[in-house]
Amino acid sequence: MATRTDAPTRREQILKEAARLFAERGFHGVGVDEIGAAVGISGPGLYRHFAGKDAMLAELLVGISGQLLTGAKRRVAEADGGAGAEAVLDSLIEGHIDFALDDRPLITLHDRELDRLRDSDRKMVRQLQRQYVELWVGVVREVYPGLGEPAARSAVHSVFGLLNSTPHLGRGGSLPGRGATAELLHRMARGAFAAAGG
Repeated sequence: MATRTDAPTRREQILKEAARLFAERGFHGVGVDEIGAAVGISGPGLYRHFAGKDAMLAELLVGISGQLLTGAKRRVAEADGGAGAEAVLDSLIEGHIDFALDDRPLITLHDRELDRLRDSDRKMVRQLQRQYVELWVGVVREVYPGLGEPAARSAVHSVFGLLNSTPHLGRGGSLPGRGATAELLHRMARGAFAAAGG
């Protein structure tokens, strides 16, 4: 969601504000009127874009899971043939850091509200996430060939825990500069993988 350079569509605006409000006050603590007001339309006007709050939540969580996987596949494909596994791992880490810094409300939303999704949507999120993890596991094992698959998977999940902690690093502008935060997170992620592969 965060890397577009052109103006967001109304639908994207609604999703961004819904994510922010759901993360701040919880799914059940926010009404459609509040989401509509945040984007300058009436609450009932939201129904031209979404069937309801449940549909917004599903699109947010399934959507970001799909975007992370697609972005990771693109990064791996762009590196095929040219860059080594180290560069691919660095690119994956950078992509996840971009998500973790730019879409912090979605991390909070996933942590708190995933169980509110319909079973089919929750299964889709989990399926996309498993594919994302396995893509990372493959790259980590190329960088650290002595690392077994279970240990690589544990390391990947540990790094995700680190990177996805960004909602807890501070509110609003209280984070250090974006570049400094991204650099620190990157070094910490690489350090965690090095320790696991050690």
